Amino acid sequence: MYDPTVARLTYRALLGRRRALILGALPLLLVAISVVVRALAGADDQTASDLLGGLALATMVPIIGVIAGTGAIGPEIDDGSVVYLLSKPLKRPTIIFTKLIVAIAVTMVFSALPTLVAGFILNGNGQQIAVAYTVAALVSSIAYAALFLLLGTMSRHAVVFGLVYALVWEALFGSLVPGARTLSVQQWSLAVAHKVAGGDLVTSDVGLTTATVLLVAVTVLATWYAGQKLRTLTLAGEE
Repeated sequence: MYDPTVARLTYRALLGRRRALILGALPLLLVAISVVVRALAGADDQTASDLLGGLALATMVPIIGVIAGTGAIGPEIDDGSVVYLLSKPLKRPTIIFTKLIVAIAVTMVFSALPTLVAGFILNGNGQQIAVAYTVAALVSSIAYAALFLLLGTMSRHAVVFGLVYALVWEALFGSLVPGARTLSVQQWSLAVAHKVAGGDLVTSDVGLTTATVLLVAVTVLATWYAGQKLRTLTLAGEE
């Protein structure tokens, strides 16, 4: 289910000079803001939670997920080079699963690690806030990577659709419309973070059991359907 050659090519595509600069911009911004906030306001648990929840989890993680998830396969489909990959004796689920692993790894590195660093800068992990949001970033990275990888197989405008979901649905509707929060990867990951932190600073509108089931279901279904779309793409190319 994992092919090292496909993984190496995908890492090379995702971590090219231009895309690496884009991936690194938000983490650097988060750390820089954290340093400024700590210098001006001191160590404050509520401030740390607000910043990590509002900037790291609600904005940085989904945007990096969009870049990594769609970038793992979208450009190959757009320029037609995926045909060469599909001509190799590789099972389509193997290609998708390998690219998913790479997208997850890249998303985690560029989102979870900066979140942990920012959390320690802000309040030294008081009340387990830094660890809680880091765990939330890790679990949401998996779901986001799967969702946006699926988008990359479905549309040439996957980045646009991904950003609409990340910035409009997650950040806007997720904060204003109570019902929309139930269908939010952010809220599902916050349920896990709430369990880790154990206090009232990290809250979620979704219970832990529901959140866990939805995270697993979305990841599995998105990965499976991406494999089906790749099969369809192969058949269409052969015809």
